[in-house]
Amino acid sequence: MPTMASSTSAGEPLRITRLELRNWRNFAQVDVPLARRVFLVGPNASGKSNLLDSIRFLKDLVEVGGGLQAAIRARGGVSAIRSLSARRQPEVAISVRVGTTSEPDRWEYTLSFSQGTGRTPTIKRETVARNRVVLLDRPLKEDRDDEARLGQTHLEQVNVNREFREVVEFLQGVRYLHIVPQLIRDPERYIGRPNDPYGGDFLEQVARTPRRTQQARLSQIVRALKVAVPQLETLKLEQDAKGRWHLQGKYVHWRPQGAWQSEAQFSDGTLRLAGLLWSLLDGQGPLLLEEPELSVHPGVVRYIPQLIARTQRKTQRQILISTHSPDLLRDEGIGLDEVLLLEPGAEGTTVRPASDIRDVRVLLEGGVSIADAVMPRTEPEHAEQLALSL
Repeated sequence: MPTMASSTSAGEPLRITRLELRNWRNFAQVDVPLARRVFLVGPNASGKSNLLDSIRFLKDLVEVGGGLQAAIRARGGVSAIRSLSARRQPEVAISVRVGTTSEPDRWEYTLSFSQGTGRTPTIKRETVARNRVVLLDRPLKEDRDDEARLGQTHLEQVNVNREFREVVEFLQGVRYLHIVPQLIRDPERYIGRPNDPYGGDFLEQVARTPRRTQQARLSQIVRALKVAVPQLETLKLEQDAKGRWHLQGKYVHWRPQGAWQSEAQFSDGTLRLAGLLWSLLDGQGPLLLEEPELSVHPGVVRYIPQLIARTQRKTQRQILISTHSPDLLRDEGIGLDEVLLLEPGAEGTTVRPASDIRDVRVLLEGGVSIADAVMPRTEPEHAEQLALSL
């Protein structure tokens, strides 16, 4: 986890202030600013998950047991990552600026790579700059003398990243969450890497948290969950005879002692909300949320942005959310600069802040909500024909 010194600047946590992509999956070219809270909206298959994955890719570079080769291999190789729109510039490139509101360009990290001989990913360029002063610009002479060195980034090598280790520690703090309730319920739980983003070891993550912190968070989660599940009285974590952890919830019941249920009886919405609430309380680095509205009642969904904003007032943590939900965007506190619209085209998907789209601005000036101004632009052109297609 990043230290306080490495993840803050003048008391304000670092965040990704700008993201640039070239030939990454759906995107031939992306260059967008990122606010502290970002909502990604677009049609199905427009690339919302792939945009979030570009940030996860950077985290994978600096993970223990990770690195460039593992990160690319996990995504199916360079050919699977490279955009189908890639032409004259076949390299895949990603660049992020990391800073604060007052110092947005504190760090800039750029990496481009292609498929080398023997189908091995090869770095074409890697740069690091601090306040626009270049600290690293590869390939170096040593790289040209020994091209095998271009199979690893300097970001992932502790013996050479001392000057920009703050960037490494920041990226290590990135979290991604897309809870799959069945993975939590399954008694033969998913066995994979720690901190599984799909919830396979979610209860183990809770159990690994120091007990005082764990109980304080569960109490906060109960208070929030009662809005959606009024009968819920309390939550606790218990271990069974086989060593498996279970989340126990006590519900209001005609019996004086109440009725206890385990995660196996929880609804999908309850488990997703519990995972969302835990993730908001756990960690300081950027949090990537995939469609948090799934399985949750629309009346609750519309308050998720306020929940996130309230958390951010305490932590100032950056949170990026992909969504298909108009209810999620009905909050009047959402700014146009917080919404990124993804629009697929023949040459790949374009990404624009809603504030850059004149038609959207005009609609808002006329009193239309952000949801009603933006979401119709994400609907399939002839969606009504779906019912006639079979």
